[in-house]
Amino acid sequence: MINLLVLPLLIPLVTAALLIFLPKSIRVQRAVSVVSAIGTLAASIVLLLTVKDKGIQTVNVGSWDAPFGITLVSDTLSALLVTTSSLITLSVILYSFRSIGEARERFYYYPIVQFLLVGVNGAFTTGDIFNLFVFFEVMLMASYVLIVIGGTKIQLRESIKYILVNVISSALFVIAVAMLYSVVGSLNMADISQRIAQIGSLPILTVIAVLFLIVFGLKGAIFPLYFWLPGSYYAPPVPVLALFGSLLTKVGVYSILRSYSLFFYHDQAFTHELLGILAIITIIVGCIGAIAYWDVKKIIIYNIIIAVGVLTFGISVATEESYMGTVFYTIHDMIVKAALFLLIGVMIKITGTNDLRKMGGLMKKYPLLGWTFLVAAFALAGIPPLSGFVGKLLIVRGGLAEGAYVGSLIVLLSSLVVLYSVIKIFMNGFWKAPKDYPGEENQPVLSLWAPGALLVLASILYGVGAEVMYPIISQATDALVHPAIYIDAVLKE
Repeated sequence: MINLLVLPLLIPLVTAALLIFLPKSIRVQRAVSVVSAIGTLAASIVLLLTVKDKGIQTVNVGSWDAPFGITLVSDTLSALLVTTSSLITLSVILYSFRSIGEARERFYYYPIVQFLLVGVNGAFTTGDIFNLFVFFEVMLMASYVLIVIGGTKIQLRESIKYILVNVISSALFVIAVAMLYSVVGSLNMADISQRIAQIGSLPILTVIAVLFLIVFGLKGAIFPLYFWLPGSYYAPPVPVLALFGSLLTKVGVYSILRSYSLFFYHDQAFTHELLGILAIITIIVGCIGAIAYWDVKKIIIYNIIIAVGVLTFGISVATEESYMGTVFYTIHDMIVKAALFLLIGVMIKITGTNDLRKMGGLMKKYPLLGWTFLVAAFALAGIPPLSGFVGKLLIVRGGLAEGAYVGSLIVLLSSLVVLYSVIKIFMNGFWKAPKDYPGEENQPVLSLWAPGALLVLASILYGVGAEVMYPIISQATDALVHPAIYIDAVLKE
């Protein structure tokens, strides 16, 4: 079972390579994609249970022992994120059957989605800082295709900005890795942590920590590096938006969490305080955007920025309770964001518009869609006992315990803004006077609703079953609070 953690990377990789040779066979592509996604999800769940029972799992690629070779590491945090990503990808693939269109399906849509999953799962699994960059690039190259596939005017315009920002970010990533290697002489994350502990606190390490924050902040859309996200995420179709909004920014947040807990902990008075300030401003900017727009896609997109701020605030507090809240809230936000994007995609498909002012009365004809959206909205806002409540509560309690009163208050107030923004969608889209929409009878509402409903059900179970999840989340947090657990597992000391 030691090679089990390779399967969530290997299955989508082999599937993507296979699907490239079947561009004209849409039905075969769909069937293979679903079977592959189910297989990846099953392998991820088995991996999660294995890590829970047997501890951190590692694979030394090419049989080169750490820290000299490339090491894949699956701790509980990594396994949780890989499982969540696999579930979301399965739901998006199912949603795509009736929404993405055959023109995009014939243009290698499904293999590119599989390549994206390889990059995301690889970033969550690697134990090597340079290979984190490599998996970032796999993820980004797939996203470049997905953001432009279809070739609409807005996609072509926004793709230029998206690619330019990420190319610059990738160049900075390589520079940061080179600087870190010049100081510590290693690329293995566990070994880097040990060597930094040996050489002590050097000013150059603080500079490198800030440089990595810029790199990961660009990926995760932290203020002031979020400027590219609203336009770039608005451009592609809803299934692609659901993948981007739920997965890509979380890879950036995960990278900050992993690096700042494992080896950039030497100057917390500066680096973590800087991260906390940026997190607070990120929340405020996201709140302003979420209440300013009447476009359903932009409202949820700005809620992505709010969530990034909340998560990075939890990282900046850097206590066991705040880390636990950050882990819990990350899983919650990935699931709920994907669900909301898929559900508003159904609304847009029925009404033919993104503008809330042109919608209304959907509850009368589509009550199942309306109530599902309302549950997802309450979960996003953190209404107990749904999944958003527990994570945000732990983050706020951790902040208050450390005296971060302003940040904790901002996080609490942001919940009200989030609730207002999603209820605004519900009240205008579902409760206003009914309207007639051309061609709505021909829309496959039930088949489009089901994948989003699956994710909402997962969110409900995650929230209601918080007590069951607590030992798993606690185990994931242990390796963040006590880096020696991670180091010993990787270096076999």
